[in-house]
Formats: sequence, C-alpha cells, structure tokens
Amino acid sequence: MEVRVLEPQDADQCLSLRLEALKTNPEAFASSYEEESQSPVNKYNERLRSTTSLTFGAIDNGQLIGMAGLMIETRLKLKHKATIISMYVKPEYRRSGIGKMLLLEAINKAKTFEGIEQINLTVNAGNTAAKKLYTSLGFQSYGTEIRSLKIDEIYYDEDYMVLFL
Repeated sequence: MEVRVLEPQDADQCLSLRLEALKTNPEAFASSYEEESQSPVNKYNERLRSTTSLTFGAIDNGQLIGMAGLMIETRLKLKHKATIISMYVKPEYRRSGIGKMLLLEAINKAKTFEGIEQINLTVNAGNTAAKKLYTSLGFQSYGTEIRSLKIDEIYYDEDYMVLFL
C-alpha cells in the first residue's frame, strides 16, 4: 500500500473513484454523480496539476482505493486556512486505517505551507465513523448546518469541524 500525492497521470483513476464515491455515498458530497459524470478527464488532469489543491491517493496493487483532497486558501483574508475535501475510501477497504493514513498525509502537507493555522472540513452529521476518525486526529466540531444537502426530498445535515495546527 502506498499513499502519495496524485499526479496528472492518475486522472483516469481519480475520476473513476470520484464517480464511485458519488454513487456509493451521495449524502457525503455536495457534488452529484449526474454533474460529475459529465466532467471530462481533462478536468481532473488539470486539478492534479494544482499546487494549492492537492489530492492524496491510497494505492493498492496499482489501484486507487481511497483519496482525500487538501485545498489551500489563497485569498488574503483566508490564507491561514486549508480544507479537507472529497474524502473517500472504497467500502471494502474501510476500517483498515487507510482513511487515517490519507488524513495524516494531508495534515502533514498542510503544515508545510507557510501561514496555515487550521484545517477545516465538513462531514455528514450522521456519519459517526468519519466523525470518530476526525476527532481521533484532533478535529473539533464547531457547528452544524441543518438541511445542508437535499437528495430526492431527503435532507442531510453537515457538521463543521476544525483542527488547529
């Protein structure tokens, strides 16, 4: 197993895993499968070239099985923050420490950016496993957005969490 920053040549696998994530756990993401399935692989190729939005991938036998994004804010008043985005691990690999490895890589990378003081994330309020993982790494909850997502007439709340570095 290898955890590393994904590169443009990983774009096909990144898009494939992203679409799987959106189908498997639509309540965990603001993006929808319907919208993202229309995205060309070039969009992911460009995203993986960014120096302020990194995607970490867990790779097992050449296959991308999990990922987590780290977005570094660039606007003057927000440059002290980074955000964890697009966290997903294939269901058959969950509860094996892969999510923790991905997050630790993202946290450690955030610490290398000058001026980053905190890392934020949002998580589905009902996802106790994810919230337990985030809490174990030092993230603290600081609020809940009621009815954050609406999927087929069902509302989902999202908790806001922060890790101060």
